[in-house]
Amino acid sequence: MACQGNPTNLSSQFPTFLRAALISSGIGLAALTGFAGHSAVLAQINPPTPTPSSPTVATSVIYVNPTSGNDQPSAGKTEAAPYRTLSFALQQAAAGSVIQLAPGNYIQENGEQFPLILKPGIIVRGDEASKGQSTVIRGSGGIISKTFAGQNVTILASQGSELRGISVTNPASRGTGVWIEDTNPLIVNSTFANSLREGIFITGTANPIITDSMFTKNQGNGISIAKTARGEIRNSVFFDTGFGLAIGGSATPTLTNNQITQNQSGLFVSDTSRPVLRNNTITENKENGIVVTSSAQPNLGTRDDVGNNIVRNNVKYDVNNATSGTIVAIGNNIDPKKIAGKIDFVAGGNVAFTDVQGHWAQTYIQALAAKNVISGFPDGTFKPNEPVTRAQFAAIVLKAFSPPAKKPGITFSDVAQRHWAYDAIQTAAKGGFVSGYPGGTFRPEQKIPRVQVLVALANGLEYGAGDVSILSKYQDATAIPAYANSLVASATQKQVVVNYPAVGQLNPNREATRGEVAAFIYQSLVNAGQAQAIPSPYIVGGR
Repeated sequence: MACQGNPTNLSSQFPTFLRAALISSGIGLAALTGFAGHSAVLAQINPPTPTPSSPTVATSVIYVNPTSGNDQPSAGKTEAAPYRTLSFALQQAAAGSVIQLAPGNYIQENGEQFPLILKPGIIVRGDEASKGQSTVIRGSGGIISKTFAGQNVTILASQGSELRGISVTNPASRGTGVWIEDTNPLIVNSTFANSLREGIFITGTANPIITDSMFTKNQGNGISIAKTARGEIRNSVFFDTGFGLAIGGSATPTLTNNQITQNQSGLFVSDTSRPVLRNNTITENKENGIVVTSSAQPNLGTRDDVGNNIVRNNVKYDVNNATSGTIVAIGNNIDPKKIAGKIDFVAGGNVAFTDVQGHWAQTYIQALAAKNVISGFPDGTFKPNEPVTRAQFAAIVLKAFSPPAKKPGITFSDVAQRHWAYDAIQTAAKGGFVSGYPGGTFRPEQKIPRVQVLVALANGLEYGAGDVSILSKYQDATAIPAYANSLVASATQKQVVVNYPAVGQLNPNREATRGEVAAFIYQSLVNAGQAQAIPSPYIVGGR
């Protein structure tokens, strides 16, 4: 589990996800309370009410160079005569100004005063092409947060401010790179590395956009998100950085197209948070890919908006659901053998399987999925052309028809009570749908032929013997086993048979595919008045 130690020793004002993340990373309570011993600039956070971010039009460009600059009011107007410190430039800048940073180290030893307060509408720009690798801001100062009291931060981002192409490190023992509280800054093409807590902390009602950035070797988390914060985090890399992201409170951020790899755990989601994850790659983390605790409910994909996340090859679990609820995760690539807790990979409804679009059996598959008769795989596929085993067919029969018992059960020597399909096989056998082979075996893993599917449906649904003259519709009627002729005839008369691509070709002895079984089952439900007819040119007309 992500949470280690005794949380009752921690201050109750801090959320579970921070306690767990910091303890797991070996940082402890000191990371959350109080200030470092050095002198600090105290900044009370009283930002304006957040409004949607919009592009800022630069009214002027201010130049800063920590090597050749001079903090005089007359400087800063040209690249040849820059200011020396970002601190001084921020004091001079008006909303809409772009502060262009030359490569170098923006540190206390060069005159910087921390924390750096990004005033509303200010853009700080370094080298976006290198994600700020040569433009380093390193330092720490104190702020008073409305939601988390005293904190040490490098940069405090105000409403409508922007950070572009810089690298940020907070070396203080409880240091945060950028603190975002109740504001909506834009952070682009930047690097957050080696801070002794997290790269970015988002809290209050903050709604930032963080994109195309790198988070690495931060001891706590790459990003922490708390309270009712929202925001978008996209196209970014979280590599070897404590927890990639820790999300708590009632936060609802959206994470899109991120790579989260080789961290302690990829995501730690807690409290009542509801993050939305789409198109992320969460792999090779040292413990878990995603950890979910408390009453959190991450959105990993729905019927109408599949997740398309890849969560694989994490050391312990890919998804570790430690809550009592069920996490719905539709349309992802997740190893079903590496999950803990309740995960619903394919919920009922109009399921958007990724591999049935345009398939001849698409409408049958989706209709049965909506009825919870069939389901797909954890990666969001259905695999309509894969074969079906006899055990799988029995499970489908159970869900489709819930057949009542018509005869005693059969003890099959090769189906132990611990077999996953034992109950389904017994129910299907008692209902007259399936039987065994000589010698008392069922052969649960045998791929079921098409003719056996049709015979099973005709027997279980009591179609009776049909008029075998109708078998002339099939060009390969002679391939139908003699025992099955009258039952295949009755299934044909009931319009249960669906043949693709040639409607006159039954292929009775070929293994039935998942798509074909879906079509046969659905047509049986139509005949029973339990489903609406779906027009198809591949239904063999029997009437």
